[in-house]
Amino acid sequence: MDELSKIYVEPTNRCNLECVTCIRHAWDEPLGDMAWSVYQSLIDGRADFPEAKTIAFAGLGEPLLHERFPAMVGLAHERGLRTEMTSNALLLTPVLAARLVEAGLDQFTVSVDGASGPSHRAIRPGACLETITANVQMLHRMSAEACATPLKIGIEFVAMRRNLHELPALREIADRLRASFILVTNVMPYTAELRDEILYHMGPTSHDGEGAPYNPLWILPHIDWTRETEGPLSAVMRHRPKLSFFDTGPAQRNNYCPFVQAGSMVVAWHGGVSPCPALLHSYHCFIRSRPKFFRRCEFGRLPGRSVRAIWTDPAYAAFRERVRRFDFSPCTDCGGCDLGESNEEDCFGNPFPVCGDCLWARGILRCA
Repeated sequence: MDELSKIYVEPTNRCNLECVTCIRHAWDEPLGDMAWSVYQSLIDGRADFPEAKTIAFAGLGEPLLHERFPAMVGLAHERGLRTEMTSNALLLTPVLAARLVEAGLDQFTVSVDGASGPSHRAIRPGACLETITANVQMLHRMSAEACATPLKIGIEFVAMRRNLHELPALREIADRLRASFILVTNVMPYTAELRDEILYHMGPTSHDGEGAPYNPLWILPHIDWTRETEGPLSAVMRHRPKLSFFDTGPAQRNNYCPFVQAGSMVVAWHGGVSPCPALLHSYHCFIRSRPKFFRRCEFGRLPGRSVRAIWTDPAYAAFRERVRRFDFSPCTDCGGCDLGESNEEDCFGNPFPVCGDCLWARGILRCA
């Protein structure tokens, strides 16, 4: 089944912060806001895809900077779409919060990268954790007063060596915000300074295959993670063995694109349509300390072409099928040739864009 089910929209690629983890330190692209004509053509074109139920406002900018953002939410809501957004919440004034509730926003995910003010501010200079939590509490309270079912609140946390110790304290913040979920993702090192912050140095993937005398397969049942069990279980996993939980190995989620497999597409602020957030912009980064350049991929641009024309374009359809098969060279595990320096081609003969180094497909990076 090749249905369009979820659309990611980048209202703007501008932001009010300069976070140390941001892609802005590794790109050279113009800044801009989505024109209403682009957004209108997207919403109108979605009518050809009734199975598309959700619009997620995210991308690489702060959605609240777009002057017509509440109207974007409102139009999608009027067309029967579930609306989600990710924000740093610093611009969430009472007036703007009221407009979002009135527009019908369904889910608000706030970026929190530290459970204490100093830690959060060190990663997100200029951000105030107290202001952020107060703003989100206000939004939830307004929603609860106006709706029978309040909007869902979520937290997104970028895990690094410097802040991992604060992970347990997120529960207290979640309780204050009435958050329904906490999404934890690893950091993508866009700068050399972040290379030593990653938490997946030794084994970003887990190889398929049977156990062997030199590396037996551990077949584990459900075991509660408690003070009594965490020590022994941690000792087992520390040696990076072959594992099977509930008869499922971790490698079964490798080579799995969470965007193409889910029927998603991404629309940049300028109207360019990409298959996933990882290909929305061009940027430099480091994959396990190895420098790499990802070139953005676009299969069409709104409003010049319709959503249907872009989605059914033979080149785009062929790419989605290639990703579902995921017959790309395993660059993340190897990285031993010059082809691994970019996403132009791989040693299996696949043309641009190749996905063997995609950390989203390896389960390392996550998006709300």
